[in-house]
Amino acid sequence: MSKETEKQRWQRNFADLLQELRVAQTGVQILFAFLLTLPFSNGFTRTTPFQKDVYVVALLAAAGATAMIISPVAFHRALFRQGRKPELVRFAHLMASGGLGLMLVSMVSAVLLITDFVLSRPIAFLLSGITGAWFLAFWVILPFARRNWGEDDIDDEEDDPQVLVGD
Repeated sequence: MSKETEKQRWQRNFADLLQELRVAQTGVQILFAFLLTLPFSNGFTRTTPFQKDVYVVALLAAAGATAMIISPVAFHRALFRQGRKPELVRFAHLMASGGLGLMLVSMVSAVLLITDFVLSRPIAFLLSGITGAWFLAFWVILPFARRNWGEDDIDDEEDDPQVLVGD
């Protein structure tokens, strides 16, 4: 088994990032599309000024998330065949992280908007806070708490042929 070259590693990292972005991109585009159509629904006229403000935050955060999550594709087009994969991977990582942050803001704002529309404001804040905490737990806290998970797992063993299973 041969060890991957630096160029191959950057290529693999970029391919991995693109796979992750495809999942996030679909979700944020659906949320953005929903938010774009919301003002044209019959019930939107009954929203309060607070709900309209929350709507604008959700909409702009979804727009920002969409731009950031799709931007690695445009960046790749601009740098295509220039041998700048490390720069592209670093940029894509920053854009993915920022896009996920904006997606979190948009999703929690959308939950606040809808729950404030159908429930009392204190319950809406409570449910939105729980939603935000839930997303933070799975998107930030758990991943960072487990960053060193599986340091000796199969993926690393494949990267280093000198590491034996069970060592």
